[in-house]
Amino acid sequence: MTDASTQPAVSVDSHGEITNLSDNPTFASVVDASLSRRSVLLGTAATALFTSLGGVSTLAISGEAEAATTPKKLLSFKPVAKSLADAVIVPEGYDVQVIYALGDPLTANTPDYKNDGTDGDFDNRAGDHHDGMEYFGLSADGKPSTKSGTRGVLGINHEATTDEKLSSHFIHADGGTRSLPRPAAEVDKELAIHGVSMVEVRKAASGKWEYVKNSGFNRRFTTLTEIDIAGPARGNALLKTKYSPEGTKTRGTLNNCGAGRSPWGTYMTGEENFNGYFARPKGDDEARGKDKTVTALNRYGRREGDASRHGWESAGSGDKYARWINAKTGTSADGSDDYRNEMNGQGYVVEMDPYDGKKLAKKRTALGRYAHESAAFSNPAVGQPLAVYMGDDARNEYIYKFVTDAIWSAADATNPDRLAVGDKFLDKGTLYVAKFTADGTGEWLELSLNNPAVKNYDKYSFADLADVVVNARIAGDAVGATKMDRPEWCAVNPANGEVYFTLTNNANRTIEPKNAPQLEPDASNPRAYTDVKGTSRLQTGNSHGHIIRLREAGGAGAKAFSWDIYLFGAEASADPATVNLSKLNANQDLSSPDGLAFSQATGICWIQTDDGAYTDVTNCMMLAALPGKVGDGQKVNLNYTKADGAKVSITTPVGKAPSEGELKRFLVGPKGCELTGITETPDGKALFVNIQHPGESTKAADVNDPAKYESQWPANAGYGAGKRPRSATIVITKKDGGVIGA
Repeated sequence: MTDASTQPAVSVDSHGEITNLSDNPTFASVVDASLSRRSVLLGTAATALFTSLGGVSTLAISGEAEAATTPKKLLSFKPVAKSLADAVIVPEGYDVQVIYALGDPLTANTPDYKNDGTDGDFDNRAGDHHDGMEYFGLSADGKPSTKSGTRGVLGINHEATTDEKLSSHFIHADGGTRSLPRPAAEVDKELAIHGVSMVEVRKAASGKWEYVKNSGFNRRFTTLTEIDIAGPARGNALLKTKYSPEGTKTRGTLNNCGAGRSPWGTYMTGEENFNGYFARPKGDDEARGKDKTVTALNRYGRREGDASRHGWESAGSGDKYARWINAKTGTSADGSDDYRNEMNGQGYVVEMDPYDGKKLAKKRTALGRYAHESAAFSNPAVGQPLAVYMGDDARNEYIYKFVTDAIWSAADATNPDRLAVGDKFLDKGTLYVAKFTADGTGEWLELSLNNPAVKNYDKYSFADLADVVVNARIAGDAVGATKMDRPEWCAVNPANGEVYFTLTNNANRTIEPKNAPQLEPDASNPRAYTDVKGTSRLQTGNSHGHIIRLREAGGAGAKAFSWDIYLFGAEASADPATVNLSKLNANQDLSSPDGLAFSQATGICWIQTDDGAYTDVTNCMMLAALPGKVGDGQKVNLNYTKADGAKVSITTPVGKAPSEGELKRFLVGPKGCELTGITETPDGKALFVNIQHPGESTKAADVNDPAKYESQWPANAGYGAGKRPRSATIVITKKDGGVIGA
């Protein structure tokens, strides 16, 4: 789960487990901490020294429907105010409707959703916690189309489920069993609500959008769906299990968070916090002979004795339950008679063909295994390789890119065998991890045995390339990658190819680290401050997050880049010298940026939040931005004083402070939700957005008392039966039928 609102009072970071205890160096300089209304100075006040570095380029609509007209003014809407209402709020002149929510049936034979905890058949229903999403157009005769703005297939991630303890309480009649063992009937529901939906949507004659209940394109991927292993780890001993002794297949996709669309028209879904679904009993270290697999399991968050998130392994002796026990129980040398390697089959970018339900999805192991968010492709250029940019969403983890061996040709975009094109580009190439330096430059460090730092790493002996990609985090440790403040979504600016990463937050940034998980701030993660939520809750570290951007030094395959910090999350009232470095006003301020996408039709950058630090003032939100370019702002110098009086300082490049014409709030969601997942029709006239886990703080004991729900959305918006809150997809259109944001 990625909502920070459920975390302890000292932190707004939901990813509490930190497995990166490597001694990778951070920059010598550190940042001081300061607060305004909610901020308490930890040291002497920081000072800011500004040097102008350039201007902002202007983006105009480039969609086909507008090509013959003069450019329209973007971000011309009136900004939406912060809100604590249990509703989706959009600007004046816009309409919003719910079209696809948890439990909605995907076949004609599946009953309508009663939303009282008695529903079943979730293999044929919408899953829970809608997240990353992409639109794939359909022509009138049902063929793939890159132009259709009235009919398409939505690929939608179903990341997780709302649980107070063990059970997914909104899908069980009485809230479910919150102790072990779990009943098989409950677990079977929960196994099915995770994964991915493919669902057809269309614009009806009335002008309203709807999903098509009985479409032949509708399909669910769950935790039990068979999936191919592709790339360098296919057939490797690390992937061998009782289910697939050859190590070529696995079951299911899990904790699907961010997403992406390939240039050849496939859906890319990222598997994020997969480790928490597995139990690892005590005694497993000894059973494994305390070999290097123990090192890998510890690095990936499964230490001996760790319990699982939902207790699925306790539902019976059947294979679909036993697979969640990540332990050596068999006698084979390679794990082909048990599930000691089962977790190695999770944590990838998975490629799916949204148009062809007969083909198995493929886990693209060459892109590395870690807590994946979105996968963003470089702008394709004929005769050049492609890059795929990715982040590892956990505190102190890394930013990655994969560069293809194959080069792009125009024919690749229209090849009807889309997964074969994926084989060509995504199974062979080079994985890199980012290292940022304090002067505003950085380098991509190769993760392969060609790099002596990987080959000769003294804390883990890599056997081959499969070992490197399966344990990419350890390879990142080996080369000294820069630890970041939870790299989440990434997106490529279609106007100039620059790459943006949201760094959501990190409670571990401090000017005086006391243990291994804690880090001093550095130039690319430059703030550490104490924030006060409400009247008394202290939040430490970088609680509001920021967005960093990179400019490659010579195309997608470049080994070097320059960077700056495009935007700092902050309250408008926070100290502009130490916290609100982007000078945000009340119509722009935000906390914990997460979802991120550029519109291909307009160039607007959409920013979504997953916040727990500012939720006493506003629910999570979505903002529209017109970014400039790396180097368009100013260098900021921040100074700190430690407890012993030592002075430390850091200089970081900060993007141009956005005017309200370049950044403003577009949407605020209902209570308890996260804003995540965004896509659009090619003409930019319909914007699809996901509302995840409204009302997630509702207690399981109150599941049958709607008066005690934190949220009753979307039922209170007139959608569906019952009052239990449901994750859902909405579609936003302009009342005048125009382009969103213009």
